[in-house]
Amino acid sequence: MLTREQFEITYGTVSDACFALITEMDARLSAQQEQIAALTALVKQLQDRLGKDSHNSSKPPSTDGFKKKPVSLRRKAGGKPGGQHGHPGRTLEFCDSPADTVPHVPTHCCNCGTDLSEVPSSGFERRQMHDVPPPPKVECVEHRSYSKCCPNCGTTTKGVLPAGVEHSVQYGPRLTAIILYMMCYQLLPSKRTVEFARDHFGVSLSEGTLLNIMQRAYKTLASIEADTLEALSKGEVIHFDETGVRIAGLLYWLHVICTNGLTYYSCQKRRGRAAMDEIGVLSKLKGRAMHDGWKAYFFYVCFHALCNAHHLRELTSVHEQHGQQWAADMIAVLLDAKAAVAAAVEQGKEQVDPALLSPLENRYQLAIEAGHKANPPPEATGKRGRPKRSVGGNLVRRLDDYRKETLAFLYDFNTPFDNNLAERDVRMMKVKQKVSGCFRSTAGADAFCRIRGYISTMRKQGHDVLDVLMSVCEGNPIKPVTIATA
Repeated sequence: MLTREQFEITYGTVSDACFALITEMDARLSAQQEQIAALTALVKQLQDRLGKDSHNSSKPPSTDGFKKKPVSLRRKAGGKPGGQHGHPGRTLEFCDSPADTVPHVPTHCCNCGTDLSEVPSSGFERRQMHDVPPPPKVECVEHRSYSKCCPNCGTTTKGVLPAGVEHSVQYGPRLTAIILYMMCYQLLPSKRTVEFARDHFGVSLSEGTLLNIMQRAYKTLASIEADTLEALSKGEVIHFDETGVRIAGLLYWLHVICTNGLTYYSCQKRRGRAAMDEIGVLSKLKGRAMHDGWKAYFFYVCFHALCNAHHLRELTSVHEQHGQQWAADMIAVLLDAKAAVAAAVEQGKEQVDPALLSPLENRYQLAIEAGHKANPPPEATGKRGRPKRSVGGNLVRRLDDYRKETLAFLYDFNTPFDNNLAERDVRMMKVKQKVSGCFRSTAGADAFCRIRGYISTMRKQGHDVLDVLMSVCEGNPIKPVTIATA
């Protein structure tokens, strides 16, 4: 705003009332311009939020709704839908030894009504129906431990009861294994599990009984979980991820640590370094940690790799919503690098051909330079703290600062392109939350995490879930191979 002297030099003499009116109008105009700028920024923020879905952010596909056509970041392989060439087919086949054979013999001629009861059959047509027998009912087996008194020394000796028969009245390992299967693998909530047991087995269980079954399995699996954690801390490439979870109405963080053969879950009050220190894997890890770039991971002295599935989604958002071409160029670089690695692996090579590697690195650098040019550092605002960077500015800075971690898959074929392994292990925990809402207590959450981690581990190693849960309920769980592989 000009002073009165400056105004009169420029525009001539004005009265006091006129200058006061001009000053008031100028103040209003300045306030309106600030309000317009704030509202424009808010509209842009809301537009960006509405434009985000599973293909350009970390939002799950379930939030996309039915109006948006799903968009995949994967390149088409060129194959037809369904089973590919060489894939072993699975179809229902005739059984050579059926459990029962039901004859259907005609008694009268369908044309003239002649009695055919004494006429021998000229042939038959086979049709088989594969089905399950009627639902089994719970049977009670009584174990009696007899006592005998030694006639020589007078000592009374009791018969030895089988392992697992610990209480005067209890449920057997097969039933309890099925309960664990439904709750921890099929993710049924406790109320529906009670209904399943009643409808299928004719047994009335309380939710307290289900909790006791879970707690016994939790204690039985303690040593296996400890061995799994120790193996993960010695692995070459370990995947990490975390997601929010509600326990007793409070926000906790569910951490997953996994490989192709091992899975570990843990619920913690914190998301960052305090939780990771308590778990204790990263503090011992000498190999490579694959994660999404959460800052707390970089406090640990180990090799790191960043998830490029996250990068692809963020780059898509920057390109589509902010119109920055460098993001599209970077997407092409990352996907071409992934294809180069896949081709080298298929050819039995241990590294990408230098003739391909150097151009990829140059294209990466050009995209980074273009990204910095499109997102210059923000000007100082005079307020405390660092000026806020744009979404594209933050992304290009991360891709520049963590170039080796982003391209780790290009130099080390043991490192995957993305962190999808951990995200797949997290996904079932999110399904559990959607079905059940939340966990009522930390004890229930901890028990579920340990049992589910064991199930996931054994599934990865090719075991039947019911068989391994039977072994847990019998008190002698089948142990997994605790060798951490990528």
